Parts: sequence; structure tokens; C-alpha cells
Amino acid sequence: MGKKKVIQKQGDISKEKGVSAAAIKPAKNAAKKIDTGRVYIKASYNNTLISITDDNGNLLAWASAGSLGFSGPKKATPFAASKVIAALAEKLKKTGLLNVHVLVNGVGGGRDSAIRSLANQGFNILSIRDITPIPHNGPRPPKVRRI
Repeated sequence: MGKKKVIQKQGDISKEKGVSAAAIKPAKNAAKKIDTGRVYIKASYNNTLISITDDNGNLLAWASAGSLGFSGPKKATPFAASKVIAALAEKLKKTGLLNVHVLVNGVGGGRDSAIRSLANQGFNILSIRDITPIPHNGPRPPKVRRI
């Protein structure tokens, strides 16, 4: 697409005072100040994924153990989950997020450690909900594995 033409008025401040137009433009807005949000923790057997949203569900930040450089079976450890929370807390310092509702999904090893790390990072945990899907007598389970 082409550039849009900007019509300059005669009483433009930048021409009168010799200031460049870039100096007059407002700086990029700082991150929005948000006081409450939600933390979604998905702890599987293979990885730990954590997403932080505001109350409307708009994503503020996310991280996973794999994105931090953990590989293989180390991704699902409690240590990796605590490092993910530390990385997210660093990302969210500017937003001012303090009060969080925690929603935990899955049965991996990082679920308890992630909640403890949230409290240690200074977040005020308002509620903890387990949203792991549980079948109410759905399809027949696979037969037991014999080794």
C-alpha cells in the first residue's frame, strides 16, 4: 500500500518553533494498568503452558517451559513451572497486575509448583479453580497396557 499524504495546516507548531514533527508526536503508550486478571495453567505430562489474561479474556502474556529452553522430560517438572512463572512476572511488571484468579488444567507435575510460585512472586491469589475435563462416563477407555 502507498503512503498517505498528511495535510499540514498553516498554523503548524513544528514550522513555527523549528521542532521536528517526530518530537511532537506522543510517545508510545505505556502498558495498560490492570489490577485483576486470570492465570491459566495447563500442566500436561509433557509441558507446562501458562497464559495470563485480563478479566475480559484479552491475552497479556504467555510462556511455556519449552519456550524458556527446557527440553524433553525436563519441561514437565515443577522447577520448569516455577521458572515460567518468574519469566511471566518479569513481563507483567509494567501492567501492575496484582490480583489474579487461577484456573488449572491438567495433571502434570508443574501445577502445584506454578501456584506456589505465583504467590511467591507477589501476586494476590483470589481463587483457584480446577478446570480439568473429566468424562462423565463417556466412551469406553482403552484396555490396560501390558508391558
